[in-house]
Amino acid sequence: MFRSFFSAMLILLCFALLEAAVLSNIRLLPAIPDFLLLCVIYFSYNRGRSFGVVTGFTSGLFLDFLSASPLGLHCLLRSILGWCFGFLHSSLNIDGIFFPALLAFISTILKAFLLRAISIFFPISVIHYDLSSSLFLWELVLNVIFAPFVFKFLGVFRSQLSEKV
Repeated sequence: MFRSFFSAMLILLCFALLEAAVLSNIRLLPAIPDFLLLCVIYFSYNRGRSFGVVTGFTSGLFLDFLSASPLGLHCLLRSILGWCFGFLHSSLNIDGIFFPALLAFISTILKAFLLRAISIFFPISVIHYDLSSSLFLWELVLNVIFAPFVFKFLGVFRSQLSEKV
């Protein structure tokens, strides 16, 4: 159990650093794909709701420390998403292209709606997406495109992330 937890945390940390240090400095990208969101969806799907909540909280904590967002915003947001997608635990075949892309599409839209809902309670400190903006649409497209590749990459670590002792 600890091996799978620490393997997931190491993967999340690497993707967080990739997003914050590398991808955010590439000016050619119209938006930054949310690899951490895709990882949380993958972990939730493979390990269930509780593991999804833990990885969602941890990935949110990494993002909160690496960004200027209020502490706890991404933790709350990604914990909710991990819990929601944990309901799909091993119910779909995510080895292909279609279902990872569909899960990325749904999760990105759900993330935008959750940010909008949270911004109602904290209007000054939480910046939400405008669902018709080009930034949101580019992030949605990039998440859908990269989802099968990220899921395939994370499939390499399936033995380290398994429940076996």
